[in-house]
Amino acid sequence: MERPIRILFVCLGNICRSPLAEGLFRHHVEMAGLSSHFEIDSAGTGGWHVGEPPDKRMCAVALARGLDIRHLRARQIRPDDLHRHNLVLAMDKENLRSLRRLAGQADTSHVRLFRSFDPKPGTGEVPDPYYGGEDGFIEVFEIVDRTSRALLEHVRREYRL
Repeated sequence: MERPIRILFVCLGNICRSPLAEGLFRHHVEMAGLSSHFEIDSAGTGGWHVGEPPDKRMCAVALARGLDIRHLRARQIRPDDLHRHNLVLAMDKENLRSLRRLAGQADTSHVRLFRSFDPKPGTGEVPDPYYGGEDGFIEVFEIVDRTSRALLEHVRREYRL
């Protein structure tokens, strides 16, 4: 097998948006029969939740829609992540700035906003649902699901899968 396509999803604490993106993108990749072509991961720019499972509210919204992400565990991004991955996708502009600072002088052309692949990008950011109610988690699920599907189509075209 040739080298896998490595995609990393990044948010602040790696307990809401980025683990959902990891789980949904992996699900869409599996449904397309392309799992052997990918390495999919997520991380947070902050380290507050390292080792913790995703937020219970995010897990509940995902599970109600047939996706179980309860097994995932938060981790903090490391500088080598920026070199290992073909795409590093930030959930918002604040995390994008943090990733570019972490990269220093290194090339960051592969570090982008996740919603740059969204057919309805809105503000370009996935809103952080952490301090809100269930509606915010549902909205995030819909955004991430739609964007994950579009991202997979982009990668399929780019890598001729």
